[in-house]
Amino acid sequence: MERRGSEVGRVDMVKYLISLSRSDLLSRSEEGEREGFVVSEQFIAAAHIMQQVDGRRGDNEINQQLSNEDRRQNPPQTDSQSNKASTDSKKCCHACFPDIHAALRELTATVTEQKAHIRDLETRLREEMNKKTDEISKLTLSQVEQLQKENRDREIAFSAGLYPPGKGGYTGPSPTEFTLIYCNVFTNIGNAYNPVTGVFTAPLKGAYMFKVSVFDHGFPENPATAAIVKNGQRVVVAYAHQSQGAVSSSNEVVLILEAGHVVYVRLPSGSKLYDDDKNLNTFSGYLLFPLKS
Repeated sequence: MERRGSEVGRVDMVKYLISLSRSDLLSRSEEGEREGFVVSEQFIAAAHIMQQVDGRRGDNEINQQLSNEDRRQNPPQTDSQSNKASTDSKKCCHACFPDIHAALRELTATVTEQKAHIRDLETRLREEMNKKTDEISKLTLSQVEQLQKENRDREIAFSAGLYPPGKGGYTGPSPTEFTLIYCNVFTNIGNAYNPVTGVFTAPLKGAYMFKVSVFDHGFPENPATAAIVKNGQRVVVAYAHQSQGAVSSSNEVVLILEAGHVVYVRLPSGSKLYDDDKNLNTFSGYLLFPLKS
C-alpha cells in the first residue's frame, strides 16, 4: 500500500515536473534534497524530453486546426466554378486591352488608301509629262524658225569710227550744231545703226548702253566736244579742252528705249575734232536686255 502510494506520488511528481522548465527542475531538485526527496539527473532529463514531445504535439494540433479552418473558409472549386473563373478572367483581359485585330485592320485599310492615292498621283504626273511632250513635238519648223528669228532680233550691237579707212582730218568748228556721221563701221549686229545718217534706231524695247569718245589737238578757242542725243534731247557730253597738246575724253550712258526711238551724236557749235587711221573718235552701242512692252 505504501508502495502504491509512493508510485502515485511519483506520477504526480512527474506531471508536475513536466510543467516546469529545465532550470526550474534543477532549482526544485535542490529544494528536494533539502527536504529529503532526491530527484535524480536522469529523471529530470526524462521529464524534460517528455515536455518537448508534448510541446511538439501541441504545435501539430494547432497546425491541424489552422488547416481545417482554411478548408472551411475556402472550399475546393468544382469544374463549373473553375470554368466560370477562367471565363471571367478572359472577359477581364478583353476589357483591359484594346482589340489588336481591329487596330491592324484599320491600319491595313489606311495603307491601302495611301497606296491608291500614290498611284493616282503617278498616273496624273505621267499624263502631264506626256502632254508636255506632245506640245513640244507639235512645234513646226516655221515656229522654230520664228523663235530663232526672235532670238536674232535681240542680238543688237554696233561700233563705228568717224572717218573711213585711210582718211583723216579735222571736223569743225562750225557756227551751228550738227549730227556726226560715223561712217567707218566696225560692227553692226542687227543693222540698227545707219552709217549714212549716223543714227541708231532701236528695233525693240530694252535697255541700251551707248558710248562716245573724242580727240583733238589743243587750241585755245575750240574744245573737243561731242554729245549723245536721244530723240532730240541731249543726254551726256564728252568734253576736253586745253590750249596746246593732244586732248581726249569719253562718256557713256544706259538708256531705256522703246522700239523706234533714235540715238545719235551731235557736235556743238565752236567744237572741233581730229581723227586719222587710228580711229580716235568713236560711237558705240548695244542692247543690254529686252523689256516687256
